[in-house]
Amino acid sequence: MKILRFPEKLPLTDYLDLEQQLVRDVQEPLFFTWIVAPTVIYGRHQQAEAELNQAYCREHGIAVVQRKSGGGCVYADSGNLMLSLISPSPHSEVVFADFLRMLCQALQDGGLPAVTTTHNDVLVRDRKVSGCASYTTPTGTIVHSTLLFDVNLDAMMQALTPSQTKLSKHGVASVRQRVANLTELTDVFPDIFALRAHIEHAFSRF
Repeated sequence: MKILRFPEKLPLTDYLDLEQQLVRDVQEPLFFTWIVAPTVIYGRHQQAEAELNQAYCREHGIAVVQRKSGGGCVYADSGNLMLSLISPSPHSEVVFADFLRMLCQALQDGGLPAVTTTHNDVLVRDRKVSGCASYTTPTGTIVHSTLLFDVNLDAMMQALTPSQTKLSKHGVASVRQRVANLTELTDVFPDIFALRAHIEHAFSRF
């Protein structure tokens, strides 16, 4: 797998545009990581007013972006490592399953007991550390993911407003109860750049 690197902290829409550009003529699997300023990203089937606190986002300068993939609403900031896999394969289910396997293996190699769920999340000790989504284009498949390292969880709780029904499906009462930063679970990675290097090295082996 080829590892790419792009400028830091571009607007999130720029990274989504990069995914679109890369998939148009992708010949081999490509992988890159990225870090953004505070942003809420919601899925293509979601309504912003039902999933996020728009007034809070405006007041605190949090960008709001809708992505082409499905899945839930997520909050990202400079403590969140974003991951993108671009594959020439049209078999999105296979690509997605491979991505989850590779991400779990990378975290396991770092000493974390990572597992996947039927909701396309990655858990460590029953806490969500990553959410993933994908979609297929005429020329390939795009998978992207969040990986919580040291995200501002207070801002996440204020920005996201999932329904109690949605939280109940996961057996929790709040966003904060469900998620965890990797900094809460391990001291293996001294900063997000060490985590990035570890993840990139792991994916480069596949």
